[in-house]
Amino acid sequence: MPKTPMHCPFCDIIGGAGEVSVCYEDAVAMAFMDIQPVNDGHVLVVPRTHYERIEDLPREVGLHLYEVATKLMPVIQQVSGCHDMNVVVNSGSAAGQDVFHFHVHLIPRRAGDGFDVPLPFAASEMPDRTRLDAMAVRIISALRDPMRGDVGAGSAGSTGGAPVA
Repeated sequence: MPKTPMHCPFCDIIGGAGEVSVCYEDAVAMAFMDIQPVNDGHVLVVPRTHYERIEDLPREVGLHLYEVATKLMPVIQQVSGCHDMNVVVNSGSAAGQDVFHFHVHLIPRRAGDGFDVPLPFAASEMPDRTRLDAMAVRIISALRDPMRGDVGAGSAGSTGGAPVA
């Protein structure tokens, strides 16, 4: 169920109250130019219904947003002249989300453009396989937990319930 926001600038835009440069819209989604673009062609894809985080999206809305993003990407690449692209979702304030209406950033990239997404993060330790396997087992177990509803139902089946080494 969507949350009702106190104030949401994206809901204002979707409702026609905000100035925006729309590049795509349909009954479920809207895409518009980011007002603080990393590069020319930086687009935000948003659902018309207010959902705060990725885990709040109904499956069909999430799939539709993915379809819209993949439809827009080659067009943005063509018109921006950038072959490379970051597809970014910030879900939660610690992850950098500053507008709490779910959205996908489509960011055309050029070598040396100054925007850095440092992965792998240089300060990250390289955990041993035992630690990675233990976390994989915890995730598999949580996916199979009947108390979690249908979240991830059947998703862990490809490993047979065992961590992949």
